[in-house]
Amino acid sequence: MGLYDRYLAARVRRHDASPPKRVAVVITERDLLEPGAYRILGDFFEWAFAFGAERVLLYVGVLDAAAVPALRRVLAEVDAPRPIAVRGPEDDRRAEAPIQVSIGLGGKHEFASATRAVAKRVAAGDLDPEAITEEDLEERLVFPTDPDLVVKTGAERLSDFLIWQSVYSELYFTDVNWRDFRRRDYLRAVLDYKRRQRRFGR
Repeated sequence: MGLYDRYLAARVRRHDASPPKRVAVVITERDLLEPGAYRILGDFFEWAFAFGAERVLLYVGVLDAAAVPALRRVLAEVDAPRPIAVRGPEDDRRAEAPIQVSIGLGGKHEFASATRAVAKRVAAGDLDPEAITEEDLEERLVFPTDPDLVVKTGAERLSDFLIWQSVYSELYFTDVNWRDFRRRDYLRAVLDYKRRQRRFGR
């Protein structure tokens, strides 16, 4: 670890504000094809927990649903400091773990799937349309956790992910590509988060 990394780590730890407890990172299937991508992923998990995170969410965007099974197998075996739960876009099983991995076709697809599931309950007579709540939709998302901090590498856009979950999240964009993402880049994101005044939509 270099001097600058130690300097950033000290600044993060000295800052009075609380660190993000729920951290999300948004990458694409293409990012995972880069050399060293899975090693960086394991490192990212380590950094997040070392600096106060209690839950880490990874959102992997894919263009073709046929890629999901292979990605699921590989991501479930990533060398990580905590247990991992992996879910796909049409996966109904619920799973709780400190590290949650969502493989999906984007936030619009995820929200449409949740809406269809609620509509089926209404059609079956199990749910009154007037009684539909936010929770009815939220519990049908791939992972309903609302992250405190969302890190997006490589571009200033969310890649159509986290439409519902990131409404009140703090977004951090870096032009550093995933293959080049380092500990100092994560520390910069946390320090930036700590400097902000969260308003939760107010």
